[in-house]
Amino acid sequence: MQSKADPQLVFLIGINLLVLLSASVLSKGAFIDPYNLQSMASQLPELGLLAIGVMLAMSSGNGGIDLSGIALANLSGVFSATVVAAFVNVEEAPLLFTLAFAGVAICTGLVGGVVNGLLIARLGLTPILCTLGTQLLFTGLAVVLSGGPSVRVGNADLLMEIGNGLWLGVPISFLIFLLIALLVGAVLKYSPFGIRLFLMGTNPKAARFAGFAQERLLITTYALCGTMAGVAAVLIASRNVNVKWDYGQSYLLIAILITVMAGVKPEGGYGRMTCLFLSTTALQLLSSMLNFLDVSNFFRDCAWGALLLIFLAFGRYELFAKAREKGLQFISWVRPPPAPKSHS
Repeated sequence: MQSKADPQLVFLIGINLLVLLSASVLSKGAFIDPYNLQSMASQLPELGLLAIGVMLAMSSGNGGIDLSGIALANLSGVFSATVVAAFVNVEEAPLLFTLAFAGVAICTGLVGGVVNGLLIARLGLTPILCTLGTQLLFTGLAVVLSGGPSVRVGNADLLMEIGNGLWLGVPISFLIFLLIALLVGAVLKYSPFGIRLFLMGTNPKAARFAGFAQERLLITTYALCGTMAGVAAVLIASRNVNVKWDYGQSYLLIAILITVMAGVKPEGGYGRMTCLFLSTTALQLLSSMLNFLDVSNFFRDCAWGALLLIFLAFGRYELFAKAREKGLQFISWVRPPPAPKSHS
């Protein structure tokens, strides 16, 4: 018996191919130049990691979402650059500086995620309002630490290699994102943590009667969201040399759009890493195509917002499933099944 193809997966594959083909035609082949593809692959991990955090929070159900991802990533980068530079000379010990910077940034993200989890799980704060508040808190702390202007990370060769280097022609940052996506996807699909997270999002009452610690699960989930933000901070710093409190102002909207395009419902209970990866590549291809066409950044933000509303409406009323059902009915009407053979 053949299993049915996931319509969301088929849709995302089609979107990727359509955007790639359209951009190639409009740019007369320049879009698929290897250098341009490498550039897109090096930009994608920042958005992808933040989208993983949004997906984890949404999958927990009860209106779960993390609006503080990019603010926490910026705080992690600013705090790490400020603290590590005070104790380690980047010129004398570039390897130690890189390891210390990555460690402090990821730990800062982890702590910020735990704060979100504690506020939501222990105090019962609404996730959207809680993470909106911590978003402003993290941004304010980053402004205080940096004084306003960007903070120079330093020219550590190893750190810069993470953001700009290649391995077998593939950006190292993209390989890091791919590895993290595979690990998180495996955890969600095969581990007790993933099973309980989706159960809690699908049926909170059943999860409560199942007897596992929902508070601890929520705290762990938001801690993972914060860790994704910390890793994103490392990649941002390694690509840009500087870190700033207001970097990537549109990243939150795009990360939510990526998650919704991947089929993750705001009600929770579902999240497929393959779909999230394809959704991330589709948005990156579309963004790069608009760059090629010299489209205004303001129009792009408008387009992201419109797309988010469209996909939320489609997901809310299950229009994809209805359209697929109508299409199958039309095909069966045009090409009816053959009549059964009579046995003489």
